[in-house]
Amino acid sequence: MNRRNPPKAVILDIAAIAGHGGDMNSFRRVAVAWAFGVVVLAPAASGAGTRTVVMADAVVVDKSERELRLLRGGAVIATFPVGLGSDPQGDKIRQGDGRTPEGDYVLDWRNPQSRFHLSIHISYPNDADRALAAARGVSPGGGIFIHGTPWLDNVAGFDWTNGCIAVTNADMDAIWAMVPDGAPITIQP
Repeated sequence: MNRRNPPKAVILDIAAIAGHGGDMNSFRRVAVAWAFGVVVLAPAASGAGTRTVVMADAVVVDKSERELRLLRGGAVIATFPVGLGSDPQGDKIRQGDGRTPEGDYVLDWRNPQSRFHLSIHISYPNDADRALAAARGVSPGGGIFIHGTPWLDNVAGFDWTNGCIAVTNADMDAIWAMVPDGAPITIQP
């Protein structure tokens, strides 16, 4: 799969997600989404079945709540607990500060070979971030992603990244399936 051209339809296998790391909270979130009509029936890209996911059209991360929300038409269709940068208070100022950026960005490409299970790139730094860093004489950094973990533990409340947004691998599977490239992401304080 080309990182800039993901498949048009992605099959979501609830049984596989439920078995992925034994994360029952992820299974419950997907099962609730299924029950409330988030998942619809349509032809799948592989022809292997008919389950596909309704795509989110926006993502919101609330840093203070440690929560990632997927939205469609302004309504929340799924939520996931997150871990943030190792110094999560405040906006990212420079490379290496351990902070997760705040503001409006785009999820612009994905890496299916990520060492953190899967990852979706956040378009940080934007023009405003670069200008602010230049005015301070520092590099704004980059390489900010939503990603899974190299282990299967719960990441909620555990801030360990260099500024990325971390979720469990099972949650990353669901996010990967539901969020298209080009979706806007807002990261709130």
